Amino acid sequence: MSKTFRMGGVHPNDRKISNDCAIEVFPLPRRAYISMAQHLGAPATPAVNVGDKVKTGQLIGTPSGFMSANVHSSVSGTVAAVEPVADLAGNKVMSIVIDVEGDEWMPEIDRTPDIVREITLDGPAIISRIKDCGVVGLGGASFPTHIKLSPPPGKTADCLIINGAECEPYLTSDYRIMMERPEEIVLGAVIMMKALNVTRGYIGIEDNKPAAIESMRNAASGYPGIEVVVLRKKYPQGGEKQLINAVTGRSVPSMGLPIDTGAVVQNAATALAVYEAVQKNKPLIDNTITVTGQCLPESHNWLVRVGTPYSEILGAPDGIPENAAKIISGGPMMGKAVANINAPTVKANGALLLLTEEQTRRMKSSNCIRCGKCVDACPMGLEPYLLNKLSGAGKMDELEEHNVYDCIECGCCMFTCPAGIPLLDHIRQAKGEVIRIMRSRPKK
Repeated sequence: MSKTFRMGGVHPNDRKISNDCAIEVFPLPRRAYISMAQHLGAPATPAVNVGDKVKTGQLIGTPSGFMSANVHSSVSGTVAAVEPVADLAGNKVMSIVIDVEGDEWMPEIDRTPDIVREITLDGPAIISRIKDCGVVGLGGASFPTHIKLSPPPGKTADCLIINGAECEPYLTSDYRIMMERPEEIVLGAVIMMKALNVTRGYIGIEDNKPAAIESMRNAASGYPGIEVVVLRKKYPQGGEKQLINAVTGRSVPSMGLPIDTGAVVQNAATALAVYEAVQKNKPLIDNTITVTGQCLPESHNWLVRVGTPYSEILGAPDGIPENAAKIISGGPMMGKAVANINAPTVKANGALLLLTEEQTRRMKSSNCIRCGKCVDACPMGLEPYLLNKLSGAGKMDELEEHNVYDCIECGCCMFTCPAGIPLLDHIRQAKGEVIRIMRSRPKK
């Protein structure tokens, strides 16, 4: 029987129209724009200068604080500039611009297709290798993986959960790597279990992906302690807190962290990146990106080097359709609109979704009819209609009392609202203000 989280959730049409599109290697960009802010926390500090020659996989950015990550060149060539470059929202971010000249890799990277099954490093060495290779979470948050695998004092993990749910409509990059590289994902999980010193590992996959479930079960069969858990198709099944609840039955407390339940969650693509880092000494310099939309003549799952401009990806092979009114980085529920198509890709980019004007048009909002559908849909047990009302009135104290900071911004409330009220827009803004106020208070 399929498992799921205990409260809320919605059932959007999954529209996995690129499921059968095998991963293709995208051509190298003519010029790569590699951001120093590809992870949660402080941006990396550039470690090269204009005119320097660099190789693929070479370290070009070093951490500037505890919450930071290494950045490596995804191409070989000459550093043309070290300067701010506009990201997908149009914000300027310090970047290293490289004119691509061939594809010469660092010699210590194992580029052979052979699967390396023997794990020779111990736990601390595994975490050090992951840190050196700049691996971050590829499920969206870009949390530095070496930090997530190092629970703070007083916190202990007893299991690892690999997120293969991919619950957002349209997205298929995780599905494709589970189909094409299942054993490397399992090995990545085994490596992280060794780093965490845990003996139980779970791989959660929604039941609308039977082929991926079979693929991962076959791959996991030779590795003790790893179980593939079938999840009911329900959004946001892949949310960290919802996934923990579905797989283990445990609940992350309000204002708490997933590690408070004893679980560490990593994305399937992150597990693959960990395998490549530890067993192949390959830094995180590429990722699989789904390019899809019903207005496209055909969809693709591209393996793209970090720093490739969106414009080059969107231009292949037939250009942007005339009826594409909006481009989203990510899925339709939690993705971000692309304001700058010349922006470069970063490590955690997993999709580019093209939507028509009809698909992006919001219904005209009207007054709340007090139906309670938003309450039923909220996977965090919040009352979105009330949070929206308090937000409009500027009642920050009451918003805090009603746990607005627990909102995971999944959009279930807005998706289900028959009055078309932009609940998430208002709640997100209020949440940011409440968190700012909370952080400004003197620490006790």
